[in-house]
Amino acid sequence: MTALQPLLRRKLARRGVAEPGYREAIEERFGRYDSAPSSGWLWVHAVSLGETRAAALWLAPLRAARPDIRVLWTHGTATGRAEGARHLRPGDVQVWLPWDAPGPVRRFLAHFRPRLGVLMETEVWPGLVAGCRAAGVPLLLANARLNERSWRRAQRLRWLSRPAYAGLSGVLAQTVADAERLRDLGAPVDPPAGAVIGNVKFDVPWHPQPWSAGRAWRQAWQRATATPDAPMGRPVLMLASSREGEEAAWSAAWSDVCASPSEAPGGPDDSGAAVPGGRPLWLVVPRHPQRFDAVAEQLRAAGWRVVRRSALGALDAEPVWPAPALDADVLLGDTLGEMPWYYALADVALLGGSFAPLGGQNLIEAAACECPVVMGPHTFNFAHAAQAAQAHGAAVRAPDMAAAIGQALAWLSAPDALAAARAGCQSLLAEHAGAAQRCADAVLRWWDVSAAATAR
Repeated sequence: MTALQPLLRRKLARRGVAEPGYREAIEERFGRYDSAPSSGWLWVHAVSLGETRAAALWLAPLRAARPDIRVLWTHGTATGRAEGARHLRPGDVQVWLPWDAPGPVRRFLAHFRPRLGVLMETEVWPGLVAGCRAAGVPLLLANARLNERSWRRAQRLRWLSRPAYAGLSGVLAQTVADAERLRDLGAPVDPPAGAVIGNVKFDVPWHPQPWSAGRAWRQAWQRATATPDAPMGRPVLMLASSREGEEAAWSAAWSDVCASPSEAPGGPDDSGAAVPGGRPLWLVVPRHPQRFDAVAEQLRAAGWRVVRRSALGALDAEPVWPAPALDADVLLGDTLGEMPWYYALADVALLGGSFAPLGGQNLIEAAACECPVVMGPHTFNFAHAAQAAQAHGAAVRAPDMAAAIGQALAWLSAPDALAAARAGCQSLLAEHAGAAQRCADAVLRWWDVSAAATAR
């Protein structure tokens, strides 16, 4: 890892072309900082966007109980750092996680001297854990998950993974299955060191913010596209957080449904009836921002009329849909941090990352906005949430993209079934709520223990 540090600089330079955030404060990656040394931090590592939002959910009740605690945020991706900046409070600090080599880790810990570290979900780095043990910094793994595939991979590298997991001070797991796999690798899961607390992402706030802007734009869309035969306007379907190859699969499958790419009518459901409201508008939202331009060109080349979300302007302004958008086939989601807006706009979403063997994406945010989901066959990264959503009727599974589109159209053609699926979204969140508070309580207990140890 030490020898590979020059390659990290080259990688950051390449990523920074499409995402300038990767060129920010590069020396922090190597444990070098402009600020004066400090101490006493609650250090929270949230690698990317989803983990940062999850951390913010349990930090809210923790800060309410202990407003004196200062948070040191670390991230690994530009989207995570941008999201983390939204949650900074006076006294907080935000830096990149150091590269997992002895020098950067040692300099990071010596500079900030955190009282307690909390790693979110899967971020167990061998060098980081070893450095924390040597420096006497207790480390928790919060909202922890470990799917079957990752567990098998860690088993093959047991000589490396077992000391890393065993070096943690405690684990707050999402599910019993996660806890068992983590325990098998040596992690201290048993109380009082850890517990199964549930998934904090189920505590996403879902009424009335941040969905209200999406609802306002949805109502404006319905008014603008309404006809005497379709007073609710054109339906809106979504391909959410799509990964490379899935847009092409969607385009091919939707072309089979439509008369032609340039004049896509309302697709038929299983009975052959036209979809109420006619031709749907598709929201295609790629997972990674560096692919926005390429996906836009790909869809246009396939014959679809594409409008980019960035062309609509600010979401907090009076919602006005321009004429090109009203006639578009695809609204391309080319913005960051606006998934609630897209989900609030959509009737049904297809879950990206699940139609290729990539493990799927988090569907809880969709459920929070009462947007039912059609999943592909691959959801191993979010297995528990996917199973729970199916059990509540908030999601269904399809074997491929064509079948998923068919299910979405069937929901549009069956208002009662769609309403039941939306009700399932509400019951899903209600049943699994409370993990954020449990996580906050557990972290505070560890904080007080570490404070007492420091005082001694």
